[in-house]
Amino acid sequence: MPSDRWIWDATTTLEALGAADVALWHWEPERDQLRFTGASRALGLGPLAPECSSAAMRALALPQDRARADDVLRVQEPGSEIAVRLRMRGGGVCIWRGVWLEEGVRAAGVVAAETKFAASDLDNLTGLLDRKSFILRAREHLQHPGDYELVVADLDRLRRLNEALGHERADLVLAALGSRLAAAFRPGVLLSRVGEDEFGVLAPVGDVPTSEILRHALERPLRVAGFDIHPTLSVGAVRAKGGDEAPEAAELLRRAELAVEAAKTGGRGGAAAYGRSLESDGLSRLALEGDLRGAIGRGELMPYYQPIVRLSTGALSGFEALVRWRHPRRGLLAPDQFLPLCEEMGLMSALGAHMMREAAGQLATWRNTHRASGELTVAVNLSTGEIDRPDLIPDVIQILRDTGLPPGALKLEVTESDVMRDPDRAAVILRSLRQAGAALALDDFGTGFSSLSYLTRLPFDTLKIDRYFVRTMATDAGSAKIVSSVVKLGQDLDLEVVAEGVENAGMARQLLALGCDYGQGFGYAPALSAQEAEVYLNESYVDGAAPVKARG
Repeated sequence: MPSDRWIWDATTTLEALGAADVALWHWEPERDQLRFTGASRALGLGPLAPECSSAAMRALALPQDRARADDVLRVQEPGSEIAVRLRMRGGGVCIWRGVWLEEGVRAAGVVAAETKFAASDLDNLTGLLDRKSFILRAREHLQHPGDYELVVADLDRLRRLNEALGHERADLVLAALGSRLAAAFRPGVLLSRVGEDEFGVLAPVGDVPTSEILRHALERPLRVAGFDIHPTLSVGAVRAKGGDEAPEAAELLRRAELAVEAAKTGGRGGAAAYGRSLESDGLSRLALEGDLRGAIGRGELMPYYQPIVRLSTGALSGFEALVRWRHPRRGLLAPDQFLPLCEEMGLMSALGAHMMREAAGQLATWRNTHRASGELTVAVNLSTGEIDRPDLIPDVIQILRDTGLPPGALKLEVTESDVMRDPDRAAVILRSLRQAGAALALDDFGTGFSSLSYLTRLPFDTLKIDRYFVRTMATDAGSAKIVSSVVKLGQDLDLEVVAEGVENAGMARQLLALGCDYGQGFGYAPALSAQEAEVYLNESYVDGAAPVKARG
């Protein structure tokens, strides 16, 4: 029966490979035989074709690239990928890509001029090198003597960006940051998007630290699709000496990313340098996971209370309950050290209910014991996604019934991203919480994700200004404008406004001049244990006002 399909015989295959300037290679270590099919001459492989020994291949590679030739020839496990950038005598720069088919028996792949792979070497979104290509190029750079710095920057709160803006708009943010990064460094510095929300830079050590250049380029406000975005980065860095004893590029990248994880424990915008002590953190994390199971039942996770003060009079208004882990061996642990684990282990709902019960019970005790504190409130954060917890509203009703707290004494703080993920559904839940007797605060307001049209329809009592803008308002005109705008918006909508991150009396005076109602932060007190908070409560009523530090 006749057929119209093309029959691809060996001759046709060779012609196609030659026309495309591509060659196939097949390596058998046991026979010490490397065979080529295709455009071997155009790629500078003519002296090796159609087959050669490993020694012949090393001899044809440029002297500074012979170590990378070994990366093609070195035996690996089946399925291991090969990606090597190699320069041969009499040819240009070639990319060797392939895979080990059988351990110690054979590997096969394709070799082509670097220009043939140019498109696949770059991240489609940012135009920077992708992770594999970054490692490939970094390996080459590190062959040259000198001091190098590899810096990885993780964009904080990318998940919130995706939830609030949608993936397409969040991608625009990443693309804009990629463009800024490319413009900030001179040619020759390696730039990459090494992860979904991570950028990598390998540069020679200079007078200005690479991390400082990176922050200056990326931590500037940008406007995307009508939203004002204020990026912050968690930065990890590691230094290495280039030359014959240079570390493997992939290992260097791993160390920088380990430093990024350490930087995140300090909160948004943190920084850390790699050190040997970080290597033990992986094992430490496993131990922490084991300890976390049952920690709620053992009473180790507990609320600490940060005072909230009326700026105009200095009077104590209430507390925000912030979770701490009093670990039996490690001491007091901050939220960043265990909340991500709680989320991974599915413990956030149980923790949220526990925090509400404990904080409401403590407030009820204070209100009954200290008659002067009858108007005190306590605010509890709802974790990401907790607004959708099915038993949230029944829990609030039961807690208020058990403690006898009046409506509004228990305040629940909700993030913008939780609200904007599904505003209509959030409106229904928030109204039900309000009817149950809880007051409601919109947390971290000012980050630019909210739709003001929805804000007017949601039953909030309070807006909380993100601490970043409060801390930088004295030095950043943009932050000062945002703080002023949020305060004015709160006044127009008849909402209380609380400024987080008040560190000294100067900040308090500036906020009061803008018309802000309340403040909280280290200027008044850090988060306090229940006993310490009671002492603070007693002292503030004796003195008539909660004191604020003159300087942060």
